[in-house]
Amino acid sequence: MASLRSLPADARRSLQVYNLFFPLVLVVLLPSLLLRMIRRGGFRAKFGQRLGRYSAEERARWAERRTIWIHSISVGETFVALKLAYAFHAQDPEARVLLSTTTSTGFAEAAKVSQTAGDWLEPVYNPVDAAGIVRRALDAFHPDQLILIEGEAWPNLVAECFRRGIPVSLVNARLSPRSARRFQKFRKWTGPIFRLLDRVAVPEPADVECWASLGVDPARVTCTGSIKFDNPAIYTSREAEFRALLAPLGVTDSTPILVAGSTWAPEEKELAAVLLALRLAYPDLFLVVVPRHVERAAELVRVLEALPLRIVRRTELPAAASQPADILLVDTTGELRDWYALATVVFIGKSLPGIAEVGGQNPAEPAVLGKPVIYGPHMENFGPLVAHLRAREAAFEVSAAAGLPEVIRQLLADPERRTTLGNRAREALAVHAGATARTCDLLRLTPAR
Repeated sequence: MASLRSLPADARRSLQVYNLFFPLVLVVLLPSLLLRMIRRGGFRAKFGQRLGRYSAEERARWAERRTIWIHSISVGETFVALKLAYAFHAQDPEARVLLSTTTSTGFAEAAKVSQTAGDWLEPVYNPVDAAGIVRRALDAFHPDQLILIEGEAWPNLVAECFRRGIPVSLVNARLSPRSARRFQKFRKWTGPIFRLLDRVAVPEPADVECWASLGVDPARVTCTGSIKFDNPAIYTSREAEFRALLAPLGVTDSTPILVAGSTWAPEEKELAAVLLALRLAYPDLFLVVVPRHVERAAELVRVLEALPLRIVRRTELPAAASQPADILLVDTTGELRDWYALATVVFIGKSLPGIAEVGGQNPAEPAVLGKPVIYGPHMENFGPLVAHLRAREAAFEVSAAAGLPEVIRQLLADPERRTTLGNRAREALAVHAGATARTCDLLRLTPAR
């Protein structure tokens, strides 16, 4: 290894503070993290990778060719990472892409794609951001560059890459207003870490100023558009498969389907009430509920079964598809985009008043599919995108759950209006077309420091 560079003094101080508090925070959060891992399953496989432990065979394999390390978190970020991985492979077929994830669900999605991609793409688990563990991971991966997805600038990882002269880029970089305020408040400590980044690729022009205000050199921030909203064809549609699953439940090609994506409690109960309210006018209306956290599935079954509705879980199909049902509860991960493809109308979760945490989930996936989108008043996490859709009259906002039945009724009654709304939504996101290629080109030109 070449001699290590020294960190700037302010980054060194920030790292010392971080390493003082990180173990304490980890100990406090560890029980809930382990519980979540157990609920989601798959956490035992390759657990040593989280601690920077790799087999001799893995180390030898990774040393064979140039390596690009893409660091993601869960399923949503993994889909972004996969698009970028394919773009890199198209430009440099000889390079290996190590795609790391934190969650077992994200790992499963990456592993599923890697089975057909070839040996150039390999999923691994993210190492815990402790100095010794990060060093072991970098010694094993020896990446030519590190690419972080969305908002995950882990201090020890970024600092160790800086020491080794490995370029680090943050792509599809976005922050919720809450996170931006928190980083602004502690800019004295977070700014020096952000200044270690070589490139920051942001989805919207307004994001450039945001990241610059957090300490990133404005010359290193580039608006490339959103990879998440770009739509390179690396996935095969499962619409026909899913329609076949629903057919024994009484759902036909003409059945109106309301898909509620990434919901939080008590939105599911509110949507079930909407279904009951609309049943007189639309007796065959079918509800697909996709909760943001799949581990809530058992709790949701208890809540929804108290209503005069038949609930079927996604994991019970096709075995349970023996009689008509009213609601499908999707208790799997990585399928939301495919359920959106079946929707007549889409509701975006985490957006209604009265839930534990508001801010909205991503409306782009149904919008890019040309679906009419409805959301509540709390979409702060996607403010620029929502403003973009609203300005083009490409989505509906309701102030409370009480407004949902009438808006949905209007859309179900007017196919032409649904088509117009969906087309506007798709056109509104056309600005992001090519974002994956633009980001890849930007990172390919990022020199080692």
